[in-house]
Amino acid sequence: MVTKPGTVAIRKSKSDRIVDAVMYGFLTLFALSTLFPLYYVVVMSITPYTEVMRSGGFVLLPQQVTFDAYKEIFTSGRIPQALKITVTVTVVGTFLNLLVTSLLAYALSKKTVPGRSGLLLGIVFTMLFSGGMIPTYLVVRSLGLVDTIWALILPGLVSTFNLLIMKTYFEGLPHELEEAAKVDGCGDWRTLLRIVLPLSTPIFATMGLFYGVGHWNAYFAGIMYLNDKRLYPLQVVLQNMIRSPDVSQELEIRNPMLVAQLPPETVKMATVVVAIVPILLVYPFLQKYFIKGMLIGAVKG
Repeated sequence: MVTKPGTVAIRKSKSDRIVDAVMYGFLTLFALSTLFPLYYVVVMSITPYTEVMRSGGFVLLPQQVTFDAYKEIFTSGRIPQALKITVTVTVVGTFLNLLVTSLLAYALSKKTVPGRSGLLLGIVFTMLFSGGMIPTYLVVRSLGLVDTIWALILPGLVSTFNLLIMKTYFEGLPHELEEAAKVDGCGDWRTLLRIVLPLSTPIFATMGLFYGVGHWNAYFAGIMYLNDKRLYPLQVVLQNMIRSPDVSQELEIRNPMLVAQLPPETVKMATVVVAIVPILLVYPFLQKYFIKGMLIGAVKG
């Protein structure tokens, strides 16, 4: 066995190799079991109607591929509008979430802030007790947010869990940097913008991913606060599709004759893919920041 200078070669016994093989095999099967549902959804969304009927509704390797289901949902009246609402809520909501959470967390990370202990106690109290669904709805209605896009953003503007993680991260930053900035004449706002924020990319990426996924998958707020179907986010439309016997009527598709040639399950699966793919595309770019932000923000060094 050839090894690099300064390294020690460790020979594994036969039993160790068997254990490794069993563990890798188990993890491989586990990974495949988690990926199979997504694979099946994608396959069903591109399988022609005749092949679906011939195979009894279960297709693993389609012999033909068609994108008619995607063409129909994107030319329908509901999916593009719902996708627009979801993207708007996700972008605007995540920006406001990060803005308010970071400002509050930065203030609470300073032990010299008057009333800091009482504020922290009140914030932690909300993790254990809440007002309940009906009082929350009454507050949202009294503020005039019902049947507006802000009902999907403002009620959950700050997550207590994310706030505490970001506060812990700010507390772990070197105090000497802020002291040096103040010596140079920087105030609190300039110190935050010029010193703290550039050093906080990992925690902002982590919290942004948390908030963004939460907004993208939001369902309950849509059915609770919205009566206007034009404001429904994508997840609410998808749920209505699953429960509706007539997919073309639910999506307001302009060509119901073509939809009749498509299996309803194919249209539903195509909508599921549209709802999943954007998050899958964003996550790889934030993964390294996500891991670093969780490790540093959860444990104060």
